[in-house]
Formats: sequence, structure tokens, C-alpha cells
Amino acid sequence: MARTATVTRNTAETKISLSLVLDGAGKADIQTGLGFFDHMLTLLAGHALFDLTVRCAGDLHVDGHHSVEDVGRAFGTALKECLGDRRGIRRYGHSIIPMDEALATVAVDLGGRAACIFAVDFPVPTIGTFDAQLVEVFWESVAATAGANFHAVLHHGRNGHHIAEAVFKAAARALRVAVEPDPRQPGIPSTKGTLTQQ
Repeated sequence: MARTATVTRNTAETKISLSLVLDGAGKADIQTGLGFFDHMLTLLAGHALFDLTVRCAGDLHVDGHHSVEDVGRAFGTALKECLGDRRGIRRYGHSIIPMDEALATVAVDLGGRAACIFAVDFPVPTIGTFDAQLVEVFWESVAATAGANFHAVLHHGRNGHHIAEAVFKAAARALRVAVEPDPRQPGIPSTKGTLTQQ
């Protein structure tokens, strides 16, 4: 069964269309109006080997918060739809990624319960014109809507761009493992026999 989803989200703040193919080739077609965010989503698709298309028209005259938050919600919703009952997936994934002087670890659990721990401090408030706080906002939104535990830890780093890139690449690699079919466990990956999906 193809693991694909298309999500639309229309509010007074954003209008979003997002399509996700889990078993893709890393193709990205991203247009959010936020250049740095487009770059991070392209990295996410490329390193997770997801095919990802995003169109977002947001209230950028206010700031980038609503666009980033709502794209995160759409991505998390699409991920949840692609996984279905989560039967046969590895469920857990983690990755440690260096990006020049920055080193980040991300661990994920696609077990249906939402939690986001973001132990990443940015040395600058903005990366170019992008608000560095929005990196956490994005992953909080993904975790909440996907039903995922998301833990990110920055071990060290001095450059804001490198830190964000290390987090997104580590997240991509962790998700790539977590969504993979597990040939040894074709059933629900839980000793309960079910996964809570809220």
C-alpha cells in the first residue's frame, strides 16, 4: 500500500497545501515565502527520502510564526495519515548529525503519543531574517499532530544556521529509520498490541 497523504489547511492566517510520500526519493518542491524555512524543509525531505511538496501563503506581514507552525501541523497530519495504524514500522529512530562545528541528536518515537523536548539553544535570535525560535515551533507542531515523541539535543554549536541544519538533518534521518518497515515485526510495534493515536 502506498504511504502517501495530501493535506490542505485554510485559516485566516495561512493557506496550505502539502503532499507527502514516505517511500520516496527525497524530492522536494517547497514554497512557503520563507527562504530559510524552504531550505530546512528541502533538507528534511532529502535526508528522510520523503517526497514533499508544500505551498504556503501565510500572513508574513505579521511574521513567520503562523506559516511555520501551520506547515508543521500539516506535515504532522500527513505523517500520521501515511502511517495508518503504524503496523509493521520500526517506530523508533535516532540520529546524531554533525554540521561543521555543530552536533545534534534527535530521537523520535512514532508511538501515537505527543511530546516535544527541544534542548537546543541558538546563539543568535535570527538566522538571516528567520526567527530562530521557529525551529522549535515547527517540531512542536509536528509532534503534536503526528502523535510523536520528538527529542532534540544540541551538544555544541556556535553558528545558528549550522545548528538548525544539524537538527533538521538529524530529525530527517531519525524519521527515515522510524517509518521503515520492520521485517521482523509485521504487527503493531507495541507490547500492548495497540498504539494510542491522539
